[in-house]
Amino acid sequence: MTVKDDIAQTIFDFYADPLGYVLYTFPWGEKNTPLADFPHGPDEWQRDELDRIAKHVLHNLDLKAKNPPEQPDVYQSATASGHDIGKSCLVAWLILWLMSTRPNCRGTVTANTGDQLEKKTWPELSKWHNLAINKDWFKWTATKFYCNLNPDGEANWRVDCVTWSEENTEAFAGLHNAGGCVFTVFDEASAIPDKIHEVAEGAMVDGEAFWWQFGNPTRNTGRFKSCFTGVQREFWKTRHVDSRVVRISNKKKIAQWIKAYGLASDFVKVRVLGQFPAMGDRQFISSVEVQDAQLRELQPDAGAPLVMGVDPARGGKAKAVIRFRQGRDARSIPALKFRGLDNMQLAYEVAAAITMYKPDAVFIDAGQGTGVIDRLKELCYRVTEVWFGSTSTAGDYADNRTRMWADVRDWLPGGCLDGDQELHDDLIAPERRYTGAQGDTIKLESKDQMQARGIASPDDGDALALTFYARVARSDTRTSRARRAQIAEGVEENVIG
Repeated sequence: MTVKDDIAQTIFDFYADPLGYVLYTFPWGEKNTPLADFPHGPDEWQRDELDRIAKHVLHNLDLKAKNPPEQPDVYQSATASGHDIGKSCLVAWLILWLMSTRPNCRGTVTANTGDQLEKKTWPELSKWHNLAINKDWFKWTATKFYCNLNPDGEANWRVDCVTWSEENTEAFAGLHNAGGCVFTVFDEASAIPDKIHEVAEGAMVDGEAFWWQFGNPTRNTGRFKSCFTGVQREFWKTRHVDSRVVRISNKKKIAQWIKAYGLASDFVKVRVLGQFPAMGDRQFISSVEVQDAQLRELQPDAGAPLVMGVDPARGGKAKAVIRFRQGRDARSIPALKFRGLDNMQLAYEVAAAITMYKPDAVFIDAGQGTGVIDRLKELCYRVTEVWFGSTSTAGDYADNRTRMWADVRDWLPGGCLDGDQELHDDLIAPERRYTGAQGDTIKLESKDQMQARGIASPDDGDALALTFYARVARSDTRTSRARRAQIAEGVEENVIG
C-alpha cells in the first residue's frame, strides 16, 4: 500500500468521526505552519458540535443496519454566537470532512450578504483546504469546490458558493442527491430571508442530509430565531456561544464593549453573549436575569419548603413538565419532561415524583390537568389545582398566571436555575399586554397568542411559575409551630399547601 493509499484509507475511516478527521488532517502545533500556535486543536464549542455530529452519524448507521433499513434522520444544527468564535473555520472543516468521506457529496454554502460569503466564509475554506493533508483531492475556485479524483467530480462531487436571492431560488431548490449526501450551510443566518430557509428545507429529503445555520442573533423574528424558541425548535440542535469563553476572541475589545454598553444591552447580547436581543418594550423577563440565575453559585436553604409545579401537556407538540423549587434553589432537582402521555399516565408520573421527592406543596395547572388532579386526589395525594385565568388578587396583574410570572421575575435576581436552554428560552419569550378600563393592568400573552407568532408554548416556564402560586410555610417554621402547638395542648397546626 502506498502512502497515498494509507492516507485515503485513514480518512475514509473518519466517516463517523469528524473530530478525528480534523485532528488528523491539519498540522496542529507544527512549526512553520499557520497552526504552530494552536497545538490544542478545535475549541471546546467546536469539539461539542463535532461530537454531536458523530453521534448522529452512528445513529443513522444503526437505522441503516435494521431489517428492513429505516430512512436516515436529518441533522439540523443552529448556532447563535458572539463575534470571533471561529465559526467560519468550523464551516470549512465540515465541508472538507463531508467531501473527503462521502463520494459524490453535494453541498451549498450561502451567507447573509455576498460580501460576507465572498470575503470571509468562502476564503476560509481555501485556507483550510491548503492546510489539509489530502488537499490534492480537491480544487477550489471563487464559486465552487469539487473533487478532482474522477472525471465527473466537478459535476457530481462538489459544493457551491451561492449568493441567495428571493427572486431566484433554483440554487437551493435544485440541491438533491438521491441516496447520497447533501448539505447546506447558512452563515449569518439571522439575516437570510424565510423564503430561502423554506426552499432549502426541500433539499433535506434525499439520502443523508445535513443543515447548519450559524450567525450573530441580530433579529428577533424569522426562521433562524424559530430554531431556538419557535415551533421549529424540537427539530434543531441549538447552542449559544459566548465570545468571552472562546480562546481566539479579542478579550480586550469585548471588555471595552461591555464597559461602554453594559452586559444587559442588546449590543452585548448579540455581539458577545450570542443571545437574541430583547423583545422590545413588551419583554416581560430579561434574558440577562435568566442567564445570571443559571450561572449563580447555589446557596442551599434546607429549611425552605420544597414546592413542585406541574404543567400538563396541551396535546400536539406540547410537553408536560414538572419543576421543583426550594427557596432560591430551582436547580438541584432536575426537571421532568414528558411527551405523549395521557392524563392517567401523567398522574402516575406525578405520583412517582411526589413519592420520591416528598414536596411540601404540589401546584398543578387545572386548565389542562383536571384529569390529572382528580386521579391524584383519588390516590390520596395532596395537590392544589391552579387556574391560570383566575383573577389575580394583586391589582396590577390581570390573572394568576401573570402574577406568578411576575413573582418569577422578582425572584430571579437571587434565584438559581439549571442551565436548561429550553427554560431560558421559555422565560424570555412571553410578551406583556395591557388590559383593563384604564389600560394599566398587565397581562402575559397566552400560549395561543405566542404560537400565533411562531413562538413555542413555554411549558418549562409555566411549570416554574406554578411553584409561586401560594406561599408555603418553611419546614423549620412548621417544626417550631408544632412544638408550640404541643405546649398549648393541641392547638391545630395550619400549614399552607
